[in-house]
Amino acid sequence: MKKKVLIYLITIIAFIMGLRIYFLLNVERIKGEENLVNNNIIEELKQAPQANFNFETKSVKLNSGYVMPLNGLGTYSLTGDTCYEAVSWALKSGVRLIDTAYMYGNEEEIGKAIRDSGIPREEIFVITKIYPSQYAKPKEAIELALKKLDIDYIDMMLLHHPGNLDVRAYKEMEKYVESGKIRSLGLSNWYIEELKEFLPQVSIIPALVQNEIHPYYQENDVIPFIQNLGIVVQGWYPFGGRGHTSELLNDETIVKIANNHHVSSAQVILRWNLQKGVVVIPGSSNPDHIKENTDIYGFSLSNDEMAEINALNRNEKHDWY
Repeated sequence: MKKKVLIYLITIIAFIMGLRIYFLLNVERIKGEENLVNNNIIEELKQAPQANFNFETKSVKLNSGYVMPLNGLGTYSLTGDTCYEAVSWALKSGVRLIDTAYMYGNEEEIGKAIRDSGIPREEIFVITKIYPSQYAKPKEAIELALKKLDIDYIDMMLLHHPGNLDVRAYKEMEKYVESGKIRSLGLSNWYIEELKEFLPQVSIIPALVQNEIHPYYQENDVIPFIQNLGIVVQGWYPFGGRGHTSELLNDETIVKIANNHHVSSAQVILRWNLQKGVVVIPGSSNPDHIKENTDIYGFSLSNDEMAEINALNRNEKHDWY
């Protein structure tokens, strides 16, 4: 009797182990097939033409067909009257690209500054972002952004960074592209592995990916990967971010190059970005700094100067995204 029970138990265990092995093998097979599909899609995207910067018009044509300025104003940390006045001054100074986000809490002020500017709406390019906490209800998030900005349509909407239900949120954004309420889509804080996983799941290829980029954190592997997909790269924290700006602007290499061109360190850093094919959105509420950050087309960096700045890379990320 004991022998029969033992044989029975061994049989059950063997059966369970067999099922487990079968399941694991099939999971690996499915993963392999998914990776193959994903890789094929990425390879197909690499056939897309790269976006070229036009330094005469100071703009770039996106894969969505729309034209975006090469430089703009970042509005992170700008709120209330300070934000309104900064955006108003930037628009008067010729800035035509404004970057905001739900999490910045300033979409209403930006919308008002745009409406009050007297500048035709189609001449201003507005980027905003929805946050992962909104991904579960993307339609509400998009409608909220449209209501707060109140500028008829949004030129580009980004997912602020990867999160649960990010694909679902993006697919809802795709519907608004079809209706014309959003013109272009993009991503913020997406890197190579995230892009490889994300892109095969959506219908509209992002027109832009926005990441932290500065001389101490250059993303020299990420930028070409994105650009080779026909997607434009945009950099935030061009001066290194809070607590790091002074060090970066006073870096002896950058100061030396700035002196050679009779420009500021900030202008050298922004020009370095442009020549790497990176759109810049420095933030400031200071009218003089806003004007300075816009005046980056009257000089160019030599190959040697670009190489000197490239050598400053520390792979030193200054934010958690």
